[in-house]
Amino acid sequence: MTEAANLTYAFAVCRGGDLTSPAGPLAELPGLGTGAPVRTVAAGPLTAVVQDVPAAGYDEAALRRRLSDGAELERCARAHHAVITAAWALAPTVPLPLATVYLDDGRVREALADRQTSFLTALDRIAGRVEWGVKVYTPTGPPPAPAAAPAPAAAPAEGPGPGGSGRAYLDRVRTRQRGREQRHTLALGAAERVDTVVRGLAVAARRLRPHGVEVTGKHRTQVLNAAYLLDLGRERELRAALASLRHDETDVRIELSGPWAPYSFADGGITDAGAAP
Repeated sequence: MTEAANLTYAFAVCRGGDLTSPAGPLAELPGLGTGAPVRTVAAGPLTAVVQDVPAAGYDEAALRRRLSDGAELERCARAHHAVITAAWALAPTVPLPLATVYLDDGRVREALADRQTSFLTALDRIAGRVEWGVKVYTPTGPPPAPAAAPAPAAAPAEGPGPGGSGRAYLDRVRTRQRGREQRHTLALGAAERVDTVVRGLAVAARRLRPHGVEVTGKHRTQVLNAAYLLDLGRERELRAALASLRHDETDVRIELSGPWAPYSFADGGITDAGAAP
């Protein structure tokens, strides 16, 4: 049997409707840049936003190579996000994971049918709502060191260390360590207060794994990485609440991002039902 020349790449799932009219925003998108149009596949009340991709470039081995290359991974992720964002502007949208690839449109329809209940539940949950990201950081630099008292002239050196005896050097190390621990404890408390306030505005919230130094940089530590699902129209309240928190929580830096398509709250994916390897 001859293998298909193309596979079907799925970006997102929406509730019904024709999202790809010739004048629509999806039709103008390049998607993954394969030359094929971004289009839809319908199954009952659900519609998947898809694009044909060449099998030679998107089969299992090719995807592994593609996504292991940093520049190509970023390109694909940006293209994937652009299509999801455009669909989300038209209708409630469940984003699908990057590199969700099916053997053909028939497999997409089967997956939509198999997961219809979970998709509809997710679409009901996110309709009229958007995701906001809140991150809290604490600086990692050393605190200002107190001026050290001069060592007595006759004090013997007890070990290496700048500006004093070995004992004084160890005392300074312990003081810096205690200072770091105290700052971290204060930052964790501030992060909890930020989370409590924003949760009070949200209909759902998720605490995500904090980013490491490779993302944050070595001069700060992330102590809160959270996503919040808010009703449309609450942006002003959210920004006002964070402005007040920034005024009160001076030991940390609070960052807001969004609004986003509700990636963190759109459970019910189809990647385990009929997807290509």
